[in-house]
Amino acid sequence: MKVVVADLGIGNLHSLRKGLEQAGATVEVTPDPRKWLDARALALPGVGAFGAGMRALEPVRGPLAERIRGGTPTLGVCLGLQLLMDSSEESPGVKGLGIIPGGVKRFQATDVPKVPHMGWAPVHHTDGPLFRDIPQDSYFYFVHSFYPAPRQEVGVATTRYGVEFPSVIQAGGTTAAQFHPEKSGPVGLRLLSNWVRTTEAAA
Repeated sequence: MKVVVADLGIGNLHSLRKGLEQAGATVEVTPDPRKWLDARALALPGVGAFGAGMRALEPVRGPLAERIRGGTPTLGVCLGLQLLMDSSEESPGVKGLGIIPGGVKRFQATDVPKVPHMGWAPVHHTDGPLFRDIPQDSYFYFVHSFYPAPRQEVGVATTRYGVEFPSVIQAGGTTAAQFHPEKSGPVGLRLLSNWVRTTEAAA
């Protein structure tokens, strides 16, 4: 299966590319919006600021959102998850892709040990093919100062850091993780492999 990774001009995409390749995918990293729109499977990467990410997506915001809503398998990682939502407190006034209704909130320093949330944390998940062979409450690697707050029950995994938030969201053909599976060792690779396998089977 070929996965197109959208190069938004922010962050290092090497780890995500290698993780997807180890998971069995053929990967193309590209800044070309036309290739994002033509992708049979798309990955939105996970480093950078919400406003900068949406500026990179702005030329194809409408068509891209339409493609994702239409069922194009899409994997969002960290920032990539947040871009799928309506808005973020990080960039007031900037609209997200609006695939997942709800906003992205900032961790409050009064509620958490420190901001950003950086390091390993347990992920409590529901049963399903995405978490096949992944033990309950396995630890994944997080680096974020903001967390998703969807208005619908779309979370298939949760993590607690001061507040409990959905750390994996699935809606239609969209799967998104607030953590970095590509930096999460064997369990992260297993999750990517499960995503590649189930996406390929559904094609």
